[in-house]
Amino acid sequence: MKKDYLKFLDCNNIFIDFDGVIKDSVEVKSDAFEQLFLSYGKEIAKKIRLHHEGNGGLSRFDKLRLYLSWSGQIPSKQLINDYADTFSSLVKQKVIDSEWVLGVQKYLAESRSSNRNFFLVTATPQKEIEEIVLALNIRKYFKEVIGSPTKKHEAIRVLLDKFNIDSSQAIMIGDYMSDNNAAKINNVEFILRRTSLNMDLQQNLNCQMIDNFL
Repeated sequence: MKKDYLKFLDCNNIFIDFDGVIKDSVEVKSDAFEQLFLSYGKEIAKKIRLHHEGNGGLSRFDKLRLYLSWSGQIPSKQLINDYADTFSSLVKQKVIDSEWVLGVQKYLAESRSSNRNFFLVTATPQKEIEEIVLALNIRKYFKEVIGSPTKKHEAIRVLLDKFNIDSSQAIMIGDYMSDNNAAKINNVEFILRRTSLNMDLQQNLNCQMIDNFL
């Protein structure tokens, strides 16, 4: 029998995604990907935007390899890194300035007066996510922050082992299938944060779901 989501949110060990869960920043990155490839034509740029919005939990490096191929480029490591640097310059401040998901700041802050352990696991590159959480003054709420190139399922496994956490005593809050898969691989319960971009998951996943943290 499922626990209700309030009980889930009171869990002591919480793995949480960033884009679309802490900040409503998925569209910021959609705009940046579209802008980055607009010179290859509106059709390619739109295709890339739609792919990104359907695969938000994947690393931008994996996406750029694919998008460069779609654009007729040879996705060398150097070219991918160059595009990744440009992408970062386009999005980092906009992510910082994007809207908070309702109630999430209070929810994170309550970790200070409770036994909750928050772990941030994200596809955003490690250096960039560290800079973002410091700028937002929320680094203090997380026991660990793990970004790309570490895969989300690997990050959860490492953290479960490192802190000797029973997977039945943990949850993962995310907004994409990659978040669900990372939780499932590690036998961790998953909560979907509903957004306008994951309507298919809302229909197909059998899990607890929330709109925000109020």
